[in-house]
Amino acid sequence: MHVELPEKRYYGIGEVARAFEVNTSLIRFWEKEFDELQPKKNAKGNRKFTPEDIKNLQLIYHLVKERGFTLDGAKTHLKEERQKTLSNFEIIQKLERVKAELIKIKQQL
Repeated sequence: MHVELPEKRYYGIGEVARAFEVNTSLIRFWEKEFDELQPKKNAKGNRKFTPEDIKNLQLIYHLVKERGFTLDGAKTHLKEERQKTLSNFEIIQKLERVKAELIKIKQQL
């Protein structure tokens, strides 16, 4: 899944939820379940996600929503095979970007 977010230091939970096309409650739930997600919270409790958090969310989204892992399965997969999963995920993202560019070129012809 390609996420369209502007270049910023921090993203609000609403922005993140719209980019992933999920509810904010799912993002909050994943934050509790996965130790990799540690958004900053201000005094009011508003969550601010860094670009690193967004990358972790993309990986979790890929495992849970696209590949069909259970939450426990995704947790163990991230703990045991994190590097292999990250390299495969990065390759998938690059191929999706190339595909999107090719589709744009095709539509312009």
